[in-house]
Amino acid sequence: MTIRPRLVLFARYPTPGRAKTRLIPALGADGAANLHRRLTERTLTTLSDTGLPVELRSTGASAAAFHNWLGALAVVPQGRGHLGARMARAASPPAILVGADIPGLTAAYVHEAAALLADHPVVIGPALDGGYYLIGVAKPAPWLFAPMAWGGDQVFATTLQRCAARGVVPGLLPPLADLDRPEDLGEWTEL
Repeated sequence: MTIRPRLVLFARYPTPGRAKTRLIPALGADGAANLHRRLTERTLTTLSDTGLPVELRSTGASAAAFHNWLGALAVVPQGRGHLGARMARAASPPAILVGADIPGLTAAYVHEAAALLADHPVVIGPALDGGYYLIGVAKPAPWLFAPMAWGGDQVFATTLQRCAARGVVPGLLPPLADLDRPEDLGEWTEL
């Protein structure tokens, strides 16, 4: 069975002082926002290269501001609530959700995730920091997005525990590094 998931990119508008705030000590507010802008553009290009439908879940500015920045694409506000609540609203299956801070993400990884959804109800791309860079669902799984310490180093482990508790065997992608903290910058000097 072939699954053609909708790709959902979560992104904040690159306003200085509001984007990539953990990088401000190393880059300054303008530098962190500029890096976030480049990461979002890079990720959007990667997702577009897959040929799958792409939707942007936005925060920090109006849909018009995102269209002015990124062009014509489906823009839906993330809405209120913790990250899990915002992700749950976006995860109408089949869907693959990604953030904008994974410079190593390629169209091949996204295609692999889509292929795994044909045999697994959930697919996860673990991040090296203990989170994940991608999560996909082939059928409704709101329990994946229940409150937890989002942004912590136990997100991936907690997600695996939630899957195991329901007898769900997720498809797993290779781990990738994200770019969240000043110590992550050395790996991505070209950015």
